[in-house]
Amino acid sequence: MAMINEPLYPIAVLIDELKNEDIQLRLNSIRKLSTIARALGEERTRKELIPFLSENNDDDDEVLLAMAEELGVFIPYVGGVEHANVLLPPLETLCIVEETCVRDKAVESLCRIGAQMREQDLVEFFIPLLKRLAAGEWFTARVSSCGLFHIAYPSAPEALKTELRTLYSQLCQDDMPMVRRSAATNLGKFAATVEAPHLKVDIMSMFDDLTHDDQDSVRLLAVEGCAALGKLLEPQDCIAHILPVIVNFSQDKSWRVRYMVANQLYELCEAVGPEPTRSDLVPAYVRLLRDNEAEVRIAAAGKVTKFCRILNSELAIQNILPCVKELSTDSSQHVRSALASVIMGMAPILGKDATIEQLLPIFLSLLKDEFPDVRLNIISKLDQVNQVIGIDLLSQSLLPAIVELAEDRHWRVRLAIIEYIPLLASQLGVGFFDDKLGALCMQWLKDKVYSIRDAAANNVKRLAEEFGPDWAMQHIVPQVLDMINNPHYLYRMTILHAVSLLAPVMGKDITCSKLLPVVINASKDRVPNIKFNVAKVLQSLIPIVDQSVVEKTIRPCLVELSEDPDVDVRYFATQALQSSDQQMMMSN
Repeated sequence: MAMINEPLYPIAVLIDELKNEDIQLRLNSIRKLSTIARALGEERTRKELIPFLSENNDDDDEVLLAMAEELGVFIPYVGGVEHANVLLPPLETLCIVEETCVRDKAVESLCRIGAQMREQDLVEFFIPLLKRLAAGEWFTARVSSCGLFHIAYPSAPEALKTELRTLYSQLCQDDMPMVRRSAATNLGKFAATVEAPHLKVDIMSMFDDLTHDDQDSVRLLAVEGCAALGKLLEPQDCIAHILPVIVNFSQDKSWRVRYMVANQLYELCEAVGPEPTRSDLVPAYVRLLRDNEAEVRIAAAGKVTKFCRILNSELAIQNILPCVKELSTDSSQHVRSALASVIMGMAPILGKDATIEQLLPIFLSLLKDEFPDVRLNIISKLDQVNQVIGIDLLSQSLLPAIVELAEDRHWRVRLAIIEYIPLLASQLGVGFFDDKLGALCMQWLKDKVYSIRDAAANNVKRLAEEFGPDWAMQHIVPQVLDMINNPHYLYRMTILHAVSLLAPVMGKDITCSKLLPVVINASKDRVPNIKFNVAKVLQSLIPIVDQSVVEKTIRPCLVELSEDPDVDVRYFATQALQSSDQQMMMSN
């Protein structure tokens, strides 16, 4: 409240702090601008605070960035949209600074303010600002101006619109590559506001300039413009103007441009439509899949399934599949990894026969790849293939490879297999699971890596949920409980974790007769970590079992643990006892 009562105080503090040598103080002051503006009131904010900020020549980029951000939301503090124009001068200054992120934030704030300004104010204040920046001596001003055209253009009168189009055309041919890059980046936004007749003539001529630029950094940004412009043009214009550009770009001498085409190809296909895609873009895509730069092949391989969706299965088998086979043995592990992450999605597109004949051998070779990420990407998408070829074939062809991966030397691969097991179990059925995978699930509980043991305990619980308590009682519980006597305490701890997860699934009878005695027995363990985990497990069992069992068995054990010499054991045992008391009070 003091601030509101003493309106002179905040501006004085602000001025002092903004001139302070300590950057943190200057930053804090800028971030409190809205508070200070509220204290000053709208009129004084317009007349004192904003001019002060316009003259503030702070040289620290962090302070300037914070200022650009704050001013973007300042309209309510200067008296609403009718006074929004007062915010333009300080932001214009920020649009010219050297640091890119400050300029970008200033442009973003100007766009936000311009979008709310009244039409006459845009013509009177915003468009002159844009023209000053576009004709600026420093290239930084011209770079910033490119991002403002799409805000100014719709409100401009006809004569001004022609001038703005001419200005943008000049920026597309600027001497500085950075300006041309900015023009290429923002062309799609500007084009979306331009009327259809001018779009075909003026905008396409600018686009043409950018696509023939001698700098690859400009051309690669024009690739993004292809997709944006393609969506604005009529289909026949798109085929006439955009398609040849895409095909040329796919053979560009710079690998960066080809990489952008590979990355954007799906969006470009959407822009030109299905027919031209089949006739013109399939050969271009095949070239990219066989590119001599690994980066281009990675981008193209990652889009293989998306691209095949546009084609019919015949075209995909004929043109794309031979490339996929080559990529599966590519010299770059990253290309194989990108392919492995999407190749499973091809199965539904190609259909059962082609998947069995053509894709299965590729899956198997990728499952045996020496690079763990490749194996991992295949495992995580196995269900997509199962839907197409059925479980019998999947189990005959892929299961031996899965069993091999279950013992993979890379723990992340083992982890991916464990997480896939419940899904595999539900698809394979009980009989098949018992024969092939049951032993593996127990083996993982004794893995050297904690994450694997933790996942294995969760896996045991999910299997019990899938196949039911009776099955779990026969095939899981006895083997799990046997391991509680393992000489290594970390493995004993895993078993306690597994018990706490199994108990809710198994129900109170099996918990009382089989699981609880094992936990109580473990409370006599010589390792404190085991004992405090016993206290945690007992706490989790309290809601599952009857009150009489809590009184006769669980509480006496917890009382004993609460007097243990180890401080952690005492803490967790006391926590569990308190939880037991709360449970009793609630049940009463």
